[in-house]
Amino acid sequence: MFCTECGEKLTLMFCKGEGLVPYCKNCAEYRFPQFATAVSMVVVNRAKDKILLARNKGENDFVLFAGYIKKGESAEKAIVREFKEETKLNTVKYRFMSSRYHEPKNVLMLNFLMVAEEGESAIDEEELDEIKWFTPDDALKAIKPDSTAEAFLKSAIPEIKNLK
Repeated sequence: MFCTECGEKLTLMFCKGEGLVPYCKNCAEYRFPQFATAVSMVVVNRAKDKILLARNKGENDFVLFAGYIKKGESAEKAIVREFKEETKLNTVKYRFMSSRYHEPKNVLMLNFLMVAEEGESAIDEEELDEIKWFTPDDALKAIKPDSTAEAFLKSAIPEIKNLK
């Protein structure tokens, strides 16, 4: 790790109330780790009996819809925008579920439970190979195993019936 201000190699140093934090000796400043923020959506239909999953370009497993939050954009705006861009479907309503750090991409994922229209869809073919509606049980079988998406889906399924 290197300082984002001067490029000096960072060392871990104890910071009261924080524990070990990267520290720049040149700047005499702690440099808390920075990472991107993204949204993830467990998408259900109005009847709440189907879950929409996506298969990313070139991948075999299905995942949840997800995307990065743009600078100046709220997470709520990002979920509506990302979902519309990838499917052309409308969002009816949503609510925040939970968050989780996704280490492989150094991203903080903010997960939402979303109700969407089931109308005519058109996938973004640059990002996705397929989207498909599943029953909750089949969605759990289709989702990429041991993934952040699977963890979010497992926690959302009991909540789906409570979505008002």
